[in-house]
Amino acid sequence: MLPKILVVDDTTANLVAMRRLLAHSGAELFEAHGGAEALVLCLNHEFALILLDVNMPDMDGFEVAALLGSAEHLRDTPIIFVTAAYADDLNRLKGYHSGAVDYIAKPINDTILQSKVRVFLELYTARMKLQQALDELAERNQQLTREIAERKLMEAMVRHQAQHDPLTGLPNRILFQDRLYGAIQRANRHQSRFALASIDLDGFKQVNDTHGHAAGDALLQEIAARLSAQLRRNDTVARLGGDEFALLLEDIEDPRLALQLGEKLCAALGEPYALSVGGQPIEVHVGASIGIAPYRPDAAADDADQRLMQAADHAMYAAKRSGKGRCVLAD
Repeated sequence: MLPKILVVDDTTANLVAMRRLLAHSGAELFEAHGGAEALVLCLNHEFALILLDVNMPDMDGFEVAALLGSAEHLRDTPIIFVTAAYADDLNRLKGYHSGAVDYIAKPINDTILQSKVRVFLELYTARMKLQQALDELAERNQQLTREIAERKLMEAMVRHQAQHDPLTGLPNRILFQDRLYGAIQRANRHQSRFALASIDLDGFKQVNDTHGHAAGDALLQEIAARLSAQLRRNDTVARLGGDEFALLLEDIEDPRLALQLGEKLCAALGEPYALSVGGQPIEVHVGASIGIAPYRPDAAADDADQRLMQAADHAMYAAKRSGKGRCVLAD
């Protein structure tokens, strides 16, 4: 797209002369016979340069330049005053204050006019190229920002999927092991206690065999919701696989409190479950056997997490052997 030049002069002969002189400037020429017409054109076009006659009726060049300078999107448009009068220093200063960047005296010297126009057109072209480069850079920055955000979101999704059970949304065995290790480190550092609970459902296989895997999946989701609702904010409930769950009960100094919480969970998990499978409502009953192993800082060892999980599992199997649907505290 060619740069645009606006020539403002109330004398037609002067406009014709300018048209001839600028015919090979490489710019698209626009003409205005007065200040009002020039202002309208400036609202509709972006000009690389305005050649403005100073001595015009109704609105002189100073007024036009001042009005252009008051508009934010027009104030950077360079204006060259073309005049046969007001050549003294005082009026030149007035012109510069009005927004002019240069003067050309009448009668116009062809070489001077064409040289100055060429300089301003080159400046305009350079400015447009710079602006285009800045716009492209800004667009690229926005694209990179979006790509980084999308990559972080994807990484977060992958990380979440790698650490959470897809059916229940609970932490899986990998994340649970990590949190268990962290709990052991904190307990050893602060000489505090916590407890690990191992949960195995009673009667889950019968639900699967009787009502199908869809019912079993719905039941596991309901069990996960009940466990999450019963625990404190800083506790962790995880699904380790199948119908096996585990709990990390933080900041429990007295093992009897952990036993009380386990018994409360047994009662909550033993309540009937109203499920919807294939649009059909069904009611199922299961129980839970829970084994709880307290962690004592003086029992710290390299395999403390494994020994603690084994102790909780042994207590859970003891609960199953003693009649199921109950909670047993490890020795």
